[in-house]
Amino acid sequence: MSLELDNLNVKVGFEIHQQLKTLSKLFCDCSSKGSDDEYDFHFIRVLRPTRSELGDFDRAALFEHAKMSSIKYYSKIGYSCLVEADEEPPHNVNRDGLETALLFSLALHSNIVDEIHVMRKLVIDGSNVSGFQRTMLVSTGGYLEVENFKNVGVQAICLEEDAAKLISTSSKQKEYGLDRLGIPLVEIALEPISGTPDEIVNVALTLGRLLRSSKKVTRGIGSIRQDVNISVNGGQVVEVKGVQQLTHLVKVLDYETKRQYGMIKIAEELKKRNIDDSLFGDKIVDVTHIFSKSHSNVIKKILKESDPVIQCIRFNRLRGLIGYEPVKGIRMGKELGEFVRFFGFGGLFHSDELPNYGITDDDIKSIEKLLDISSKDDSAFILIGGNKNKINNVIDPLINRIILFKEGVQAETRSVTNDGTTVFSRPRPGSSRMYPETDIMPIPIDAKIINNLKEKTPIAWNELIKRIMQKYGLNKKLSEQIFDSDYYDLFEIIVNSNSQTSVSSISPTFIASKLTEDIVSLSRNNLDKSLMTNEMIVDIFERLEKGLIAKESVILIFEKLMKNESKSVQEAIDSLNLTKMNDSEMYSILDKVFDENIKTIREKGDNSLGVLMGKSMAILRGKVDGSKISDYLKNKLEQFLKEGS
Repeated sequence: MSLELDNLNVKVGFEIHQQLKTLSKLFCDCSSKGSDDEYDFHFIRVLRPTRSELGDFDRAALFEHAKMSSIKYYSKIGYSCLVEADEEPPHNVNRDGLETALLFSLALHSNIVDEIHVMRKLVIDGSNVSGFQRTMLVSTGGYLEVENFKNVGVQAICLEEDAAKLISTSSKQKEYGLDRLGIPLVEIALEPISGTPDEIVNVALTLGRLLRSSKKVTRGIGSIRQDVNISVNGGQVVEVKGVQQLTHLVKVLDYETKRQYGMIKIAEELKKRNIDDSLFGDKIVDVTHIFSKSHSNVIKKILKESDPVIQCIRFNRLRGLIGYEPVKGIRMGKELGEFVRFFGFGGLFHSDELPNYGITDDDIKSIEKLLDISSKDDSAFILIGGNKNKINNVIDPLINRIILFKEGVQAETRSVTNDGTTVFSRPRPGSSRMYPETDIMPIPIDAKIINNLKEKTPIAWNELIKRIMQKYGLNKKLSEQIFDSDYYDLFEIIVNSNSQTSVSSISPTFIASKLTEDIVSLSRNNLDKSLMTNEMIVDIFERLEKGLIAKESVILIFEKLMKNESKSVQEAIDSLNLTKMNDSEMYSILDKVFDENIKTIREKGDNSLGVLMGKSMAILRGKVDGSKISDYLKNKLEQFLKEGS
């Protein structure tokens, strides 16, 4: 970064959304475990924004409605019911979920309210059938203790229902699964902080560890989501939703800091030009006929749509600014491209990047003639094409969006991408989205409830790691790794001597290292760990306990399953030919390897062991424990060198 970027005042606030481990959902008795099976039935809805009690529309809801399509919901018996379908009033609040939220409030020294009221939070993106999410404020204030960092203030702790699971989306219809809708979710909002990226990541890590130490939260992909609020130099707050992995957090902070700095610099350039707002988009013309014989593949694709049109918008005194790049990768044109994609468009063209994409100089001259732009003019233009009705919905918001660039950073909600960058999602919601839930009575919280929960408060992180080290004989690093992984609960099941799946003769250190280091290593090579179920992992270690496979075969089976090259553990074993070999067969193969490398042994002496191990493992890997191979070869080599024959 530049010196100016390094000196920015960046504030970061977290909103952690964590699924709770309850048997049933928050407002009904359906299972909260989720289902991988096929759905039983579906229905279709169309959602519309409604006014608040004060008669106002929430701007985020209006924005979502501008591109709203029909929504198809899939349901499965036992995992969703009439409550999720908004055909039946909600039942009483899940008591276990409520008590867990109270436990977290106690652990964070937060001030628990005397009476909990369920509220409706307007959400019309389709993720809630009713058009709102039920949420309740549990406590306010408090602080999170972070090692080697100042205490971080808590703004609020809420208990709410999780949203439906997005299955697919298109310009015509969205599809959601209702098995996730209604699962209890605790939301913890922290006060904004400043610090180094490592310090900020450690705050999120500390809070996540506190939640997991209670053993009352679910683990795995999608069970915890972090919304990150970022502001630069005291400017508007941008909310980045859906940061699921801490490894992405540093990338998000870096990108969003640069992006907001870029927005500030673009605003400065706009202000220097002192442009009248009325000059933004003062002329709009249909230029479809200019491209009727275009050789541009992008233009051809647009003209194949139903009732296609290509509109051109003039922006006086904006030439050079749409493509202006104050920070690498940050441009007004890129921001506008993201904006129109929200409305279902693939993007847009602007004059600062043309001629390009098959659009020629002649095309540009024809456009400039229609727009009354001369060669000496400093005006710019934007091209956008698609269905005529859709174009009409996006032009005014697009012009307003460009006007808002004069103000710098906009308060908005953005989504995180796989590479850690962020893209526009919608404006930030306002206060008009909240109103009381009329179907559920307030819940009083008295001193007796609180006192009964105090002794169940989650223990401190350092104490928890000490207990893991003592109980399982792991070192500190491995204890932290297994606890932070998605497999800690499974690890405890596997090593627990009272469990039916116990593999007590296998070292807990070996099991923990396989569930952390090996799986992480394979995941870094773009292998999908979600393809390997907990049942498969238990099956692998049970076979190892029974002596049916060797220790070295574990990672080979992991790899087969995570590559989706095998659908079961047995299929992976068969494809790898990993049937465990008896000692007699092993000795015969090792003797042969030894005899074939006598010349190397005579030349290198003790140093030949590495060669022998490499060639032996190439034949026996996964069929025999490497330690047995090593022990046999060492003894044989030592005896050979000692006897000289």
